Amino acid sequence: MHASPFKMVNISKKAKNPQNLKVFVAAGLLVNGKNQVLLATRPPGRSMAGLWEFPGSKVKPTETPENTLIRELFEELKITVKAVDLRFVTEISHKYEDFHLKMPLFLCRHWTGEPTPQEGQEICWVSPENLENYPMPPADAPVIGKIPGFLKKY
Repeated sequence: MHASPFKMVNISKKAKNPQNLKVFVAAGLLVNGKNQVLLATRPPGRSMAGLWEFPGSKVKPTETPENTLIRELFEELKITVKAVDLRFVTEISHKYEDFHLKMPLFLCRHWTGEPTPQEGQEICWVSPENLENYPMPPADAPVIGKIPGFLKKY
């Protein structure tokens, strides 16, 4: 396994200034044999519930982003991914009103199992040209136009 190029960020829930709260999340672009990307809805009861997103999760202090994504894809979708099959494509940085999100995004074309929602979320496979038709969190929106290039490169 290779060393992660990402620094750990404190995810303190009690920041003195909410603008200084940093949230570090790892997310994945799962790509099937038809070159479609998997999207999942944010589960009920969470912020931005019902919006579509790339699967992922907050990075725990003891994990690399790659390990977080491997763990979360198994927990959320019951698929097994190997670190060697994750390709870093970009890092999203977005300031929300009450926190700053840093999110490395990894492309993955190989996994074991069939993605099956485990947390009440909906999932769907979407062709890159149709991604803009799915409402997504503000942090995800700017990367949509870059996905066709990622798919050609990786």
